Amino acid sequence: MLIQSIHSCAIKFQEVAASVVHVLMEFLGEPHVSSAVDVISFVREVMEKFPHLRSSIVSRLIETFPDMKTGRVFRGALWIIGEYALSTELIEESLKQIRVAIGEIPILQAEQNAAAADEEGVSSGVESDEKIESNGIDKKAAPRRVLADGTYASESAFSNQSTTKSKKIDAKEKPTLRSLLLNADYFLGAVLATALTKLVLRYGEISTKASKTNQLRAEVMLILTSIIRVGKSEFSSSPIDEDSNDRISVCLRILSSVPGEKVLKEVFVEECRNAYAQIVEAEEKKREQKSKKDKKVVKIQVDDAISFRYLKSKKAIGGDSDEYELDLTRATGANDRSDDYISKLSKVVQLTGFSDPVYAEAYVNVHQYDILLDVLIVNQTSDTLQNLNLEFSTLGDLKLVERPTPYTIGPHGFHGIKANIKVSSTETGVIFGTIVYEGTSALDMNVVILNDIHIDIMDYINPASCTETQFRTMWTEFEWENKVNVNTNITDLRDYLNHILKSTNMNCLTPEHALSGECGFLAANMYARSIFGEDALANICLEKIGENITGHIRIRSKTQGIALSLGDKITLSQKKAFKAIVAAA
Repeated sequence: MLIQSIHSCAIKFQEVAASVVHVLMEFLGEPHVSSAVDVISFVREVMEKFPHLRSSIVSRLIETFPDMKTGRVFRGALWIIGEYALSTELIEESLKQIRVAIGEIPILQAEQNAAAADEEGVSSGVESDEKIESNGIDKKAAPRRVLADGTYASESAFSNQSTTKSKKIDAKEKPTLRSLLLNADYFLGAVLATALTKLVLRYGEISTKASKTNQLRAEVMLILTSIIRVGKSEFSSSPIDEDSNDRISVCLRILSSVPGEKVLKEVFVEECRNAYAQIVEAEEKKREQKSKKDKKVVKIQVDDAISFRYLKSKKAIGGDSDEYELDLTRATGANDRSDDYISKLSKVVQLTGFSDPVYAEAYVNVHQYDILLDVLIVNQTSDTLQNLNLEFSTLGDLKLVERPTPYTIGPHGFHGIKANIKVSSTETGVIFGTIVYEGTSALDMNVVILNDIHIDIMDYINPASCTETQFRTMWTEFEWENKVNVNTNITDLRDYLNHILKSTNMNCLTPEHALSGECGFLAANMYARSIFGEDALANICLEKIGENITGHIRIRSKTQGIALSLGDKITLSQKKAFKAIVAAA
């Protein structure tokens, strides 16, 4: 939180950014991943917004490169160096530090030589032990061990010694970047390949030394080839994935065909930074819009008269709008737009049939943590209904506050009953119940089963926004996931995305420029928060094949209920969209 606060302050006040960024860069070597990642994201934004600080920050970043410990920090630092090392001196120094962090190359050959040397050391140690035994020199007696069943066992000195040597071999220090690559962090390897390619391409544009450029290109191609080879060998903890292999192969292709691949060269050197500049610009617009919304508006001027309710006459109270009454209506929800007659009719739920002896319908008023049921009961018989009880039960995180009292309704009479239900979490709840009444005699008991009332989860979910880092952190932490397959007749990708956003009350976090343009694919992140503080994340991946849209929507949350409820809502909205399209046709 402290680093994020410093980040926001430094972006607002340009004069302190230069002093703050160098201090925060000392935290790049911290073992805590979250703090180091926050620092590297702050450095990346400062590099884009303040061009006059780029050379000093890149130099400082190169100095702290050996102190980094995590793959995420390495990836951010490599991207910054690849984009903002703009002079020949910085490029040469960057390549030198990266070369030191990788260690001896080719990586596979170096690891094979190290393994062979370690095996020779172990075998020579065994031979020396045999010579000592042949000369009659007693070694230290092996200790006796007590096993789990109570028997004794002896441990040989040879196994003890070889275990110690293997530990020494495993504890052999390697550069951090090399260790991460050998531990199968090939996403880092792909980022490294991209950064090295950018540096070499930019060096070839600004340098006049063709021999030096060819030397750096050959060295980088050797590094990329060694990453692919070690990923396919037994020295890696797991084989290299296809995506990383393809990305590194593309970098090798560009380096080997320069200056033939002009389009790819332009993408690597210019378009990547332009894309990030658009992201920063979009975030700045979001901040400005949020600040305009949060800006306080003066509602009452200094010289306005103060209205005291109890000092006013009845005429004044009746003629003018009273602030106290307005506040009271706002607090009770009586002034909501949903209280007009059209909205009330849309929220009326029929509980019984028209042919039942007792007709009942309910108006469902959802007001944050409370659900108010206003039930109208009509006696459709010519008899008096005595001890009429309206009994409700709930399913989900709903709780009936008080049970309605019994009533007596005359022939063809009606009565209104109100019931209050508390809500404790964002989950699709169900209210079901019965009407029990006595007929002409006390022994004549009648029961009418009511239709279920389903509480819509959308009444508790509001659109919200968060940063990309916060979204990724929550996506990793949340354990409940619900995957919904896309099944719709909507033919346009953006129309389908807008339909899902409208149906789920979620906010699209992906910037507009990332969604613009005509393409057969669409991927976006969505985020919403409930009134209870529960977070709901969603990722939508769409592909257009012909005139049909395929793909899936993944929903993640901390609780199971909100993930399942949002999934059901999306599935239902897809069916409604299908019916609307069929009706229009």
